[in-house]
Amino acid sequence: MIYMTEETRNKANTWLQSDAVDAQTKEVILAWMESDPKELNEAFYSDLEFGTGGLRGIMGVGTMRMNKYTVGMATQGLANYLKVQFQGDIHVAIAHDSRNNASFFTQTAAQVLSANGIHVHVFAELRPTPLLSFAVRHLGAQAGIVLTASHNPKEYNGYKVYWNDGAQVLPPHDKGIIAQVRNVSSPDQVQFVGNPALIHTIDDTVEKAYMAQVKTLITAQDAIQRAGDVSVVYTSLHGAGITMIPPVLASLGFSRVTSVPEQSIPDGNFSTVQSPNPEEREALSMALKLADQINADLVLGTDPDTDRVGLAVRDHDHKLMLLNGNQAACLLVYFQLNQWRNSNRLTGAQYIAKTIVTTDLLQRMADDFKVDCYETLTGFKYIAEVIRNMEGKQVFIAGGEESYGYSAGEFVRDKDAVLSSVLFCELAAWCKDNGQSMWDMLMEIYTRYGLFHEYLLSLTMKGLDGLAQIQQMMSQLRLNPPMQLGGSALVEIRDVQEGTLRNIRTGEITKMDLPASNVLQFILEDGSKISARPSGTEPKIKFYFSLRTEFDASDDYHSKSSEMQARIETICAELSLK
Repeated sequence: MIYMTEETRNKANTWLQSDAVDAQTKEVILAWMESDPKELNEAFYSDLEFGTGGLRGIMGVGTMRMNKYTVGMATQGLANYLKVQFQGDIHVAIAHDSRNNASFFTQTAAQVLSANGIHVHVFAELRPTPLLSFAVRHLGAQAGIVLTASHNPKEYNGYKVYWNDGAQVLPPHDKGIIAQVRNVSSPDQVQFVGNPALIHTIDDTVEKAYMAQVKTLITAQDAIQRAGDVSVVYTSLHGAGITMIPPVLASLGFSRVTSVPEQSIPDGNFSTVQSPNPEEREALSMALKLADQINADLVLGTDPDTDRVGLAVRDHDHKLMLLNGNQAACLLVYFQLNQWRNSNRLTGAQYIAKTIVTTDLLQRMADDFKVDCYETLTGFKYIAEVIRNMEGKQVFIAGGEESYGYSAGEFVRDKDAVLSSVLFCELAAWCKDNGQSMWDMLMEIYTRYGLFHEYLLSLTMKGLDGLAQIQQMMSQLRLNPPMQLGGSALVEIRDVQEGTLRNIRTGEITKMDLPASNVLQFILEDGSKISARPSGTEPKIKFYFSLRTEFDASDDYHSKSSEMQARIETICAELSLK
């Protein structure tokens, strides 16, 4: 027998008694009360948490689900916070991707904001997340919203909030918004009846302004003119990227961009893939197959909201190789640094940026080119914070994170798969024009700085038991850190939660210049780094492995990489991770 908890019953009754909740929703709740208490518990046992990244959850009826009422309550809380923070007219821009109900949730948010006297600027149809980031600043808006659940399965949707700098919200505003959202405890507290006079459709001038900014970052236009026939296969994975990436590439002179036709249709069911995640080979399988059929040089695949991009290039055996996020970031940053240096624009007032779990190869590049490299917590919003803080003092060249998110320039304050796709195509054209390949450039990077081999292991642990397991794993790693891994001694422990760096040999403890976050990093004597971090958006704990060895032109990348992966497998066994 399954019993309803008191909290479940109270929350369900609040919705049943609400004048704002429609009859159809109430019928579902009553049916669950009579015959399906398990489903009622799942739907109402708590509230869908509005965290620092906004909302993300399965769509359906209940306080734990994404629906008109949870979106409305979140938007009412946001509206309340905005009216405290800003005087006079307030403007909010909204975009959405191809997710099921994304357009409906967009209209829900627009209605609530306008009912609260706030001007709302809405894209007429799905558009990439980075365009929303750009639009916030371009329109002078105080905030932005994107309806997306990134690469989550089709059952999910999400709600991300941006501040007036075009970046996702950070302290203190994230906590302030969360507090206001929690104060909205019933749908009856939401103003759902909007004011049409305050809802405005965003015209194409914003998109044109964005594309004009993209073109200012092109440094190899001559190479594109000579080698713009580089063959590219692109897949939007049924997402928003199809609306911008092929057109902008065509406008720049790339004449052989082939989109995967079956995946060019926006589809919230993501009917041709198991998961619309460009990090996974399966998601790009149709693009890789098409690329081999037409002998394409390059494959690009973007996630539904188009802030992350997967990349495949041909190796020395002409085989298409999927690059991981660290490798792609290194190619993008290395090319940008070289272009800046060759045009005599490196003056010492430039920098790149990366997260703490992104490859340290980027730091070596920065040292070589004599530019600063800022390291942040995981999440591009922290790189955006650096861009905001350094604006007018230093110039951001490029940066990224291992999870396939990159950007360049300062006009977008989020990871940008539209811009990144353009820069990867520019790099491909430059390489072709100079008689080499992108793979050649990657090997050049390894020869110059050493071969870095990275690997990500994600362990899924669902529910309350899973959360307890994750907490226990982190606790044990803190209490009993491994003194040796893969045959190399531990020399330093970085505990970002405590904000300390501990030298194992001397016992010396120094402070870290980072905000607190539940991350542990183990630095080994040979320079390897292993990081442990519970996910902030999924029921997972993630382990990031980064190994380095010397590399020269006579070395075979594949055999060296296999050796390093075998060592990672040994380390996983030592940590009892497999």
